[in-house]
Amino acid sequence: MPDEADRVEVTASPTDVTTATDVTPGWGGSAGGLGVVGPPLLASRLSPAALPEPVLVRPRLLDRLDRGVAGPVTLVLAPAGWGKTTLLAGWARTVRGEPPPAWVTVEAGDTGERLWAYLAAALRAAADGVPGEGPQPPVPDGPPRPDQLELLAAALAARERPVLLVLDDLHRVTDPAALAGLEFLLRHTEGRLRVVAGARTDPPLALHRWRLAGELTEIGPAELAFTPDEVADLLVAHGVPLPAAAVPRLAERTGGWPAGLRFAALALRAQADPARAVDRFTGDQPDVAGYLRDEVLAPLDPAARDVLRRSAVAAAVCADLADAVTGRPDAGQVLADLARDGGFVQRDGSSPPWYRCQPLLADLLREELDRLPADELGELHRRAAGWYAGHDRPAEALRHALAGGEWDTATELLIARWPELAPYERDRPAAPAPPEPPAEAVRRDPELALAGAAERAYAGDAEAAAEQLRRAVEHARDLPAPRRDRFRRLAVAVELTLARLAGDHDEVRRAAGRLLATGAPDGPVDDPRAGAAEDADVRAVAGTALGLVALAEGELPEAAARFAEALAAARRAGRPRTELVCASRSALLDAAHGALRAAERHAREALALPSCQGWSSRLDCGYAYLALALVAWDRDEPAEAAAHLTLAGPATAEPGAAALAALCRAGLLSAGGEPAAALRTLGAARETAPGAELGAWLTADEAQLRAAVGDVDSARALLADAGAGATDAATAADPSRATGAGSAGPEPGGAGRGGQAALDVALARVRLRSGDPREAGRALPDWTGPDAAAWPLSVRLSAGLLDAVLTAAGGDGRRAGRILEQVLDLAEPEGCRRVFTRAEPGVRDLLATHLDSGTAHWPTVSDLVRGADERRADEPPERPAGPERTLDEPLTERELTILRYLQSILSNVEIASELSLSVNTVKTHVRNIYRKLDATRRREAVRRARELRLI
Repeated sequence: MPDEADRVEVTASPTDVTTATDVTPGWGGSAGGLGVVGPPLLASRLSPAALPEPVLVRPRLLDRLDRGVAGPVTLVLAPAGWGKTTLLAGWARTVRGEPPPAWVTVEAGDTGERLWAYLAAALRAAADGVPGEGPQPPVPDGPPRPDQLELLAAALAARERPVLLVLDDLHRVTDPAALAGLEFLLRHTEGRLRVVAGARTDPPLALHRWRLAGELTEIGPAELAFTPDEVADLLVAHGVPLPAAAVPRLAERTGGWPAGLRFAALALRAQADPARAVDRFTGDQPDVAGYLRDEVLAPLDPAARDVLRRSAVAAAVCADLADAVTGRPDAGQVLADLARDGGFVQRDGSSPPWYRCQPLLADLLREELDRLPADELGELHRRAAGWYAGHDRPAEALRHALAGGEWDTATELLIARWPELAPYERDRPAAPAPPEPPAEAVRRDPELALAGAAERAYAGDAEAAAEQLRRAVEHARDLPAPRRDRFRRLAVAVELTLARLAGDHDEVRRAAGRLLATGAPDGPVDDPRAGAAEDADVRAVAGTALGLVALAEGELPEAAARFAEALAAARRAGRPRTELVCASRSALLDAAHGALRAAERHAREALALPSCQGWSSRLDCGYAYLALALVAWDRDEPAEAAAHLTLAGPATAEPGAAALAALCRAGLLSAGGEPAAALRTLGAARETAPGAELGAWLTADEAQLRAAVGDVDSARALLADAGAGATDAATAADPSRATGAGSAGPEPGGAGRGGQAALDVALARVRLRSGDPREAGRALPDWTGPDAAAWPLSVRLSAGLLDAVLTAAGGDGRRAGRILEQVLDLAEPEGCRRVFTRAEPGVRDLLATHLDSGTAHWPTVSDLVRGADERRADEPPERPAGPERTLDEPLTERELTILRYLQSILSNVEIASELSLSVNTVKTHVRNIYRKLDATRRREAVRRARELRLI
């Protein structure tokens, strides 16, 4: 190892420069170096950048980097302001052990010789002073020759510990030859050199090699974006007292952009009412606008800037729309290139893709767009209106027609396309209000003001929509009868939309009734635009509104009927937007009821509709994906169910759909070995579920899961509070209603037929788990009666399967086989498997016996038995039979319950929360358990309990 005098010295001096010298043979003198005096080196480029104050630690990203450096290359790739340097500098300071990461900040204009001078200094500094590493690698001071690279690669490969090299702003290297030597080292050092790079664009490295080999870790804008929790932490660090409810709005307003959030924190800190100031924080504010212009827009070529600015006339664009608006045939390709690195231009997953700008950049671009001459801006809107009108997007076409002053076009769009002007998305990108039509135009054509009202309602601006509606009505009093009737129908449609925006379900029903009551105009029609009312359109719009209200209230059968009628009407009328809304919700309701094939068909049809493309259809597509998730779960395809549930996105937060999503999510968590998380999911959803039936389904699932983890008392209490046991009362009055008697089921209670049946099946299962099969039979509802056809299929199948299990346990194997065959007859057409694979342990043996005795469903039963055997093989072996051991002092029922929870990874605090006990009470029970089992630790207590067959 060279002594201190021979090393490259990098120290901070008054001028922050030093001289790199090296003539030592082992370092690059006569044995392998150039033996020259290098140029001055800046110490600031060889150490991590200073962290901005206040420093916010983001553990999830630090962990991501820690995992990434197990491979050869980690790339943090994002545009300006996404926190790349801050992340890398913070991480470099947290790396433990020796040597610390080498650091090089690349500057614009670095030649290969200059870059390698810094690389030489950084690698020497990282390699020096580590005991036991032997001779240090011969690092050249300039672009290395092949023989030098081989010497360096061999020396690095011989090291015990890898060298970590951080290259910040690597995009500034434009000459691929400058990094050729670095690529060689990465390939030939046997993993002893690991590079972590930060760049705005793909650096000139052959990344595809590592990407193909699965050895490239990439961290992009999606991961660098602040989560709402991180936004809250940042605001606390800046001393901004923002209410919790406003934090998600700020995260959405900034798109999670780190630089934008810091600007926002500084701006909000000076506000008396930060919550109100969030909505006023925009991208055209001086500091934000200056940063975006200098760091984001200035580096782009003029053509790309022009495409971005002109495309900003629309909230989101696809390639064809961008070409039409800008008049450039390559506009779509320009956007695709800008979106490749993400961050400020984002693309969705549809085909063809749609693009939109980060919210603050979109603000700035719209501000620049407004400075265009009026005729030029109007032409952009007219082009957009024409494209949207020709591609079945009437709402967007209407907005641009109004913005472009195309009054006749706007009126014609309202009259011809009114059924598709109702808003269904809650998170549509905000659209600025177009100018109001002049008074003279409205007096001549009151429908024009009605068009303005429809546009504002679609944008979610209810106040402006109501004012435009009032203005339209004032000028419509003197219209001739046929045209007045048409106007009334259109006005009621706008009223219906406003009622939906207000969340007034009663008014929605009244407005839907008024809409259904509108009929064809009487008498001659002089105005060519005043046609007869389209019955299909009226039924489609009113039925959809009523279906949405029923779904939001948890009235699933009514919602299903409404959507089915509206879907048929929308197809007759040729309204793809309304068809998408109805088909996606129908798919979900079919899946909830167990009509899996119909659900899958409706979901696929919805996703194939042209209107299910782009940013504006995420909610409707989300319902279709949620339906597919439920279908996959009932078919016991957990991986597919989880994937579809992720794609469901915003639909999982909607009333009604949220409860169904919780059922699916909890099932996946439970199957994945996380019962505590599943119970939390079910409990939270049960508190907010609309309608008694959905609440009953959630309660039934929660009770069964609590019983499965050993908390039978809580399960019983939960079911008792929910009104389970209707079958018990009926059986007490009529003993013939015992299991399998075939009599009518219980009268529907507050939970509805399906909900009450789900509660009673859960109660039967809980009683069976507590060792009381007779009481389980009394609780089990009759799944063969005429009322059972209205139950969800999963509830009916569960009841039938439990009936078969109880019958077999009672010694009547032949009858149990007949019951099981009936259950299979119901399950087979829809492909239901979960009810068998997630059922009681005795079901496998029942299926195997049934397979031997003969069944019309031999392939299905054979597959179920084989799957059960495979799962059993993966489980730990059973304890060998032997004499039972007993305790000197038996455990109480509560102690047994807590003992079962001790098998999990839950803390005492979490166990207390699950059982609604105080932490001290749980600790007292745990101490008693340890004492009675003669154990000192949790693991030992669990092991001894298993030996005693207590769990």
